[in-house]
Amino acid sequence: MTRPPLRLGSRGSRLSLRQAETVRESLRRIAPDLDVQIVVVHTAGDRAPDVPLERLEGVGFFAKELEAALLDGRCDVAVHSAKDLPTAIHPDLCLAAIPPRADPRDVLVARGGLRLACLPPGARIATSSLRRSAQLRHHRPDVVTVPVRGNIDTRLGKLERGGFDALCLAGAGLLRMGWEDRVTEWLSPEVLLPAPAQGALAVEARRADHDLVALLRSLDDAATREAVTAERAFLARLGSGCRAPAAALATVAGGRVMLEGLVAREDGSVVVRHRGGGPVGGAAWLGMALADALVARARHLLEDPAGGEAGSHPGDRRSPAPEGPRGWQAARPPALPALRPEAS
Repeated sequence: MTRPPLRLGSRGSRLSLRQAETVRESLRRIAPDLDVQIVVVHTAGDRAPDVPLERLEGVGFFAKELEAALLDGRCDVAVHSAKDLPTAIHPDLCLAAIPPRADPRDVLVARGGLRLACLPPGARIATSSLRRSAQLRHHRPDVVTVPVRGNIDTRLGKLERGGFDALCLAGAGLLRMGWEDRVTEWLSPEVLLPAPAQGALAVEARRADHDLVALLRSLDDAATREAVTAERAFLARLGSGCRAPAAALATVAGGRVMLEGLVAREDGSVVVRHRGGGPVGGAAWLGMALADALVARARHLLEDPAGGEAGSHPGDRRSPAPEGPRGWQAARPPALPALRPEAS
C-alpha cells in the first residue's frame, strides 16, 4: 500500500518556504522514500503586513493558523520560526524537533556599508521589533528608529528605495536565503541581545502521531533544544505582566547552560540585564529563575516601561520558581540604581 505524502505546513513567504524546504531536505536524507509536500497556510501576521507587530491583538499571529491546520488535519507537520511560536502550545501538539540553530544574532544592513557606530546622528534605522528599537536607542540615542513590516525581501527593497538609512533584522533569515553578503555588521549580543529562540526552527506535530514524532526526533539538536527551552521559559515566566521589551540568549557548553536575559524601556533610556547558569537538563528552571531575578531587579521598569506612575506588578504576586537543579547559580551583577519612571 502506498504511504500518503507527509504534508509540511508553512507560511507563504520566501523565507518561510526556504525554512520548510530545509526540513524537507533533512527528512529526505533520513527517509529517502518519503514523499514530503509543502502546504502553504496564510496567517494573521501575513494578512496585515503593514500593521506594527505590537499593534496586532493577542500572541502567535504567525503561528495560530499553522497550529489550526495541524489540529484539523490540513497538514501533518508545521515549520515555524521558533521565536514566533507562543510559549504555550496546544496540549494536543508537541515540539517534535528543534534542528541545529543558525546564528542567533541581529544584523545591520546599511546604505553605504556603514556600521552602527558610523551612522550619522539622526540616521533612520528601520526594525519590526520594539526589542531591537529599545536596544539600538540605548546604544545610539542620537539615531531614530522607525517601524517596518513585510517579508525580508520587502524590507530590503524599502531600504534600497531610500525609505531609511539602515535596516536591523535577524541575521538567520539572510543566511537561509543566501543573502549574507548584504550584511554590513553582525551586532554582538553585548550591543543587541536577540529575541528568545531567534535563529532556531521549531518543527511541530500532533502528539498522538507517535511514529511521526519519533521520525522527526531524528532532526532534533540537543544543545539547541536546551538553549531554546531556557529562553522560552524565561519569556513565559515574564508573561503578560511584563510590557517591556525583552530578550534572552542561552549557550550550552561543557555540560552547562548559560543564560542572559534583558528587559528595557521602549525609549532605550534604561536597559537591565541579568545572567545565570546551571547544568544541562535544568534549562526550563533556569529560564524561570532568571526571569524572577530580573523582575526583582527591574520592577519599576516592568511596572511602566514607557514612563508614568508606578503601581503594583504581577511579578510581586507570582509563585516562587521551583527549586532549581543542583549547581545553578545566578551571576552577581553590579547593584542597580533605583529606576525612576521616565517618559518615552
